[in-house]
Amino acid sequence: MSEEVKKFKVTIDGQTTEVLPGTSILEAARQIGGKSVPPAMCYYSKLETSGGRCRTCLVEVSKGSEADPRPMPKLVASCRTGVMDGMEVKNLSSEKAQEGRKAVTEFLLVNHPLDCPVCDQAGECHLQDLGYEHGNLETRTEFERNTYDADDIGPNIKLNMNRCILCARCVLAANQLTEKREHGILYRGDHAEISTMLNKALDNDFIGNVIDVCPVGALTDRTARFTSRVWFTKPYNATCSCTKCSGKAVVWMKGDEVVRVTARKDQYGEVEEWICDECRFHKKDTALWNIEGPRHIDRHSVISLNHYEKKTDSYNVLENAEAKEIGVADEKEIEKLDNETI
Repeated sequence: MSEEVKKFKVTIDGQTTEVLPGTSILEAARQIGGKSVPPAMCYYSKLETSGGRCRTCLVEVSKGSEADPRPMPKLVASCRTGVMDGMEVKNLSSEKAQEGRKAVTEFLLVNHPLDCPVCDQAGECHLQDLGYEHGNLETRTEFERNTYDADDIGPNIKLNMNRCILCARCVLAANQLTEKREHGILYRGDHAEISTMLNKALDNDFIGNVIDVCPVGALTDRTARFTSRVWFTKPYNATCSCTKCSGKAVVWMKGDEVVRVTARKDQYGEVEEWICDECRFHKKDTALWNIEGPRHIDRHSVISLNHYEKKTDSYNVLENAEAKEIGVADEKEIEKLDNETI
């Protein structure tokens, strides 16, 4: 009979849960749920070796562990830092973490064109949400932004390198979902960019998933480009008979027209089941789909709320028997922090 693995207790913003050894702080926070979950632009639980690039998930570790209660001297990337037994972490309740996230957001927006009014990702963009919460009203930089021409890197995929934050999600997805990879990160430092190999294009059965994993509007669907704003369409769970994938997808409809097709995503914007390019790009007829019903988009977005206001929603605790409910004291503390940041 195998011995039961001892779980580690970790406290994040006053909420305690137990996790298996080797769990990252970010995954522990997601187990608790609610507003204590740090944002993540590069981490993707479905992709191996993701994370550690964007630094938006910085948190403050105020207590290392029961064995060594000393706090960590600097902010740490929660997606790449494992929990220890008795660890205490501050996210919303840490002024240092909020200031660090604000600085990272400013850095990510240094070369960004801020073209949300014409970007197909507007309303679903993680960088848009991050900029709304932590961005400055005006830039402090005086130099010219890096600019790139839009590039067709595949028959159905358009690359706007201007918007890319080099999270490398698309590269990892291509590595792990397809038999061969035709693109990657070229050059280094400020000159780094996503591009394909010479005379190559992204064209295989599952390469369209790089669009879904992109947290910004750098990779877009050419078959749905500029067709409609996301808030003018309605998402429906739908299935089709497909020999390549599960056939489970989300169809975004405007009236009776299928504007675009995407994979189903969880509340953190991560794909639940990958879909093939046949379903994504070529099945735009409602007769090809079995519409199951409207899909609830759980991830809050600036425009999914249909107005530009600070979020006033209640905390959404995941269904986890080991997670601690947010108490009255926690509510008052977080409300105090929200009032200070407004």
